[in-house]
Amino acid sequence: MQWDLGWQGIAVLAGLSVGFGILTELFFLSAKTWWAGLIGAVVFFLVGLLISEVWFGWATGEDLQPNIDGLSFDEVLIGFAVGIPVLLAARYLTSRRSRAGHVGP
Repeated sequence: MQWDLGWQGIAVLAGLSVGFGILTELFFLSAKTWWAGLIGAVVFFLVGLLISEVWFGWATGEDLQPNIDGLSFDEVLIGFAVGIPVLLAARYLTSRRSRAGHVGP
């Protein structure tokens, strides 16, 4: 497998990851979890790498448009389609748990 992701592609993926991290913080704003946005951003970055370089790594630049310095941009956006429902489910489960007065891990 040959990775062809350049610095501009990494920067775009990092920007998308920061955006997802901010979105995660907004979902968990009242839950007092300062680390949720950081975890969301890191996971989105890793999933974006996996999608762009492994799942769609076989495709050429002509097959995948737009291709930003090796980053399969449209395919990486799949991370939002999967990540947002996961965030909603996590927020629902954590808010349900806190309403029940659960203390502990």
